[in-house]
Amino acid sequence: MASHVAHETSEKEIPAPQTAAIWKTFWILLVLTAIEFVIAFTLPASTLRVAIFSGMTIVKAFYIVGEFMHLKHEVKTLIWMVLIPTLFVVWLLTALMYEGGHLY
Repeated sequence: MASHVAHETSEKEIPAPQTAAIWKTFWILLVLTAIEFVIAFTLPASTLRVAIFSGMTIVKAFYIVGEFMHLKHEVKTLIWMVLIPTLFVVWLLTALMYEGGHLY
């Protein structure tokens, strides 16, 4: 006969909500997006604007991956295994755009 142990949850077992971290992430991403909008409507179309957008997009992507996919809490080896191929892909796209005449 199998014994059945009742497990009751108490308030002490429920983790506290992480609302402060969520709001911090929200405000950081909101500020970065607002800066992108200001740049989009104030700078003329140029290579500088494309470079700023590309840089800010990469910063936002790394922040999102670090926060929501919990990569910043992983070991450094895993972070480098994700980061290095990503940098090569960005380099490849930049080289292809340059060779195709889209970047001058």
